[in-house]
Amino acid sequence: MPEAMRSEQRLNRSHTLPSSKELAWEAKRLESAQPEEILKWGLAVYGERLTLSVSFGGAEGMVLLDMLDRIISDAGAPDIRVFTLDTGFLFEETVRYREEVMQRYDLQLEVIRPWLTVAEQVALYGDQLYSCKPNICCQIRKVEPQERALRGYDAWVTGIRRDQTPQRTDTPVVRWEERFGVAKIAPLAAWDTARVEEYVRERDIPLNPLLSKGYRSIGCEPCTRPVAPEEDPRAGRWSGTGKTECGLHWVGGQPVRAVS
Repeated sequence: MPEAMRSEQRLNRSHTLPSSKELAWEAKRLESAQPEEILKWGLAVYGERLTLSVSFGGAEGMVLLDMLDRIISDAGAPDIRVFTLDTGFLFEETVRYREEVMQRYDLQLEVIRPWLTVAEQVALYGDQLYSCKPNICCQIRKVEPQERALRGYDAWVTGIRRDQTPQRTDTPVVRWEERFGVAKIAPLAAWDTARVEEYVRERDIPLNPLLSKGYRSIGCEPCTRPVAPEEDPRAGRWSGTGKTECGLHWVGGQPVRAVS
């Protein structure tokens, strides 16, 4: 949603939300802040119009889920909706893990699904769309559902980190996300894998069982494979295609493998 249209909506709010320029300033101010501080800032600014997305594949989303749950429980912050995208192609282990681990938290989880069922997509595009036209498949099963999930929200919290892919290297802690019409908050942007794993151990957070079976980045089952120890963690995503991004976190609109 364009900034001008959002400005009209803000007239009905109790306070004015930060502009894209103000978010750039906040990103600099919060750069050295701990993730919990960044989440508290987001809650203070956006309240119930902030949402967190969790894939239940990697550890990052679980770290943020755990942090958010503790902040809300300790400070009596507003209830926040958490959402996840179920593409219909998820591993059974991921779906089972999602249902089991959410019993640990008081946060509400909404499962967002594509308009097209897998069967309807197969009827329209064939049963190999994810391999022959993966960008179209991701648009149908991830990007469009995400657009719907974020309607009515002003801020989106995500677990992406700068060291995950070359495209994410310059990820700010917070910025305006024009495509989805929300502020995009990345509290873990500056963390590395070791720090994420440390938090998981400290809090005894259960993780997706596939992570212990050679999968270091987990997405849809047809497009994900285990990786060898010496491989890049995301080498198992869309393997052999040059694609590393599903489209939710595009840089420059190009969901392709960057040349470093």
